Amino acid sequence: MLRGIRKASTNWLGKTIMSVVMGVLILSFAVWGIADIFKGYGQSSLAKIGSTEISTEQFRQLYTDKLQQIGRQFGRPLTSEQARAFGLDRQVLQQVIAEAALDEDARRKGLGVSDAEVMRQITADPNFKGSTGAFDGARFQQLIRSLGYTEQRYIAEQRKVSLRRQIAGTVTGGAEPPKTMLEALSRFQNEQRTIEYVKLDTAQAGTVEAPSPEALAAYFEDRKTQFRAPEYRKIAFVVMTPEEMAKWSVVSDDDAKKAFESSKARMSTPEQRQLSQMVFPSLAEAQAARAKLSPTFTFEDLAKERGMTPADLDLGMVAKAGIIDPTVADAAFALAPDSISEPVQGRFGTVLVKVGKIQPGTEPSYDSVAATVKRDLAIERARAAVADMHNKMEDERGGGSSVIEAAKKLGLTAVTVEAVDRSGRTPDGQPVAGLPVGTDLVSQAFASNVGVDNDALQVGGGYVWFDVLGVTPSHDRTLDEVKDQVVARWRDDQIAGRLRSKAAELVEKLGPAAKFADVAAAAGVKLETSAPFKRDATVPGLSGGVVEAAFRSAKDAAGSAQGASSAEWIVYRVTDITAPALDMASDEAKKLKETLQRGLTDEQVAQYVGKIESEIGTRINQEAFALATGAGTNTN
Repeated sequence: MLRGIRKASTNWLGKTIMSVVMGVLILSFAVWGIADIFKGYGQSSLAKIGSTEISTEQFRQLYTDKLQQIGRQFGRPLTSEQARAFGLDRQVLQQVIAEAALDEDARRKGLGVSDAEVMRQITADPNFKGSTGAFDGARFQQLIRSLGYTEQRYIAEQRKVSLRRQIAGTVTGGAEPPKTMLEALSRFQNEQRTIEYVKLDTAQAGTVEAPSPEALAAYFEDRKTQFRAPEYRKIAFVVMTPEEMAKWSVVSDDDAKKAFESSKARMSTPEQRQLSQMVFPSLAEAQAARAKLSPTFTFEDLAKERGMTPADLDLGMVAKAGIIDPTVADAAFALAPDSISEPVQGRFGTVLVKVGKIQPGTEPSYDSVAATVKRDLAIERARAAVADMHNKMEDERGGGSSVIEAAKKLGLTAVTVEAVDRSGRTPDGQPVAGLPVGTDLVSQAFASNVGVDNDALQVGGGYVWFDVLGVTPSHDRTLDEVKDQVVARWRDDQIAGRLRSKAAELVEKLGPAAKFADVAAAAGVKLETSAPFKRDATVPGLSGGVVEAAFRSAKDAAGSAQGASSAEWIVYRVTDITAPALDMASDEAKKLKETLQRGLTDEQVAQYVGKIESEIGTRINQEAFALATGAGTNTN
């Protein structure tokens, strides 16, 4: 599974999609994160792993949720066709099967995890920490809700994640990259090279005479496709979003004050308290510990006696809503500063809570937030107006009106673009101004045609309607139409060819006994020396091609490579190669080791999951899988 994910991320588009997928799964713990591991049995089975069956409808729901989450990250919906093109359907299936296999393995091994440990993991998760660095209950609720989870369901899921981590920790225990591998990778990353070099540019190319009409005609004929006119489309569109409509809405002070009063709590800063918590396995032990406390035997002394550090106790500066357990929250916020509670029977055990510093809450005044409240209220009202206008626009479109005609009837503004190519540019090469941000309007227009009734595109809580009004097909241009471009291209090619030949000549002259300074002086160019650079460095004055070429050359070897453009060539000689020895006690070595170790553990866990799946038996209903992912009966 992990190899498949890495393979999917090797190209730039895949990397973009995978970065979004990782953003959607940001709440994950190690191994695999949040996933809906299915319970019970579906009547229509999509897959079965041991005794765990995954129904088609359950998988469809999970798959749809994932696409919606990714779509929210992109700012526009991801279609089933796009998802399949990126391989997301297979990745989600592999993830679900792998997680189900690990859960089945945990069940068979009789593994378990305590409530207190689950609570510790959740409150320690950095994704749920607020600006103070402490667990933020409001952030916790917001993040899990954004992924469709209730608190109870999330806690249940993290119990499963914890069990998977136990298995993974056992499987990968002792996995450590060998020293030779660390040293080899360190050398590859940290090796530095120094070169001396000269730059050849248009000055060294000499005078380039204008081509004869015959030569230019022949040049154009050989490269006619390079000067071909692209296809253009004439489109009309209407944009309707809450933000746009809100600009024309006036909100009275009376309405704004009512909205302010109803949302004051959300806009206020709640009281926060510095809390420490000690968990006990039973009420009796908690009562006995509480009885020990006195002016001479403090809460911290009790922690030391129980082998606990301050970090084990500290919950940070938290608001009441930031405490998962409401019983503990009520007790903590009923205490005076620098006091300790009686034993509290909480959700995850019996606890003693100590309150330190108390930071009072704050409430904003209406005047300080009036502008924000009015803007938000205008946008909220506009959302309803957008929904109403959407229905009216669809009715007009359904009645046969064009986008321009429907917009005119409804008092909306339609925009017409006379000609745009696939890259969003006009015939003069300039980007089309005013295209709606956050949509792929141009690509959608090129996927449509004149007379087609197109679905509205969703953008920013609103919609974009468009029509294709005309198509100008791609066609060959005559030499007269593009003569200036052809002459410029011909001249560039002449210069590039001369510089390439000149560079080759200089490289031949740079034999073992030749002095680069003498060769440079004879050629009339300046000899320069670079600072030491690594293979992934951006070196001022040198192109990436030159850096790559330098790392393919041996010490004292000469070579050449194109510079920043075809009108610049670099001739170089490698003068020094250094690679610092890796200090195994350094932070760099530790980070390098962690990176390699993650790769090794990923492979080991993937192999273990594969072994579980083969041993307990995994069956996939390909037709059901195709149905759930919108591919019909086509599983290819």
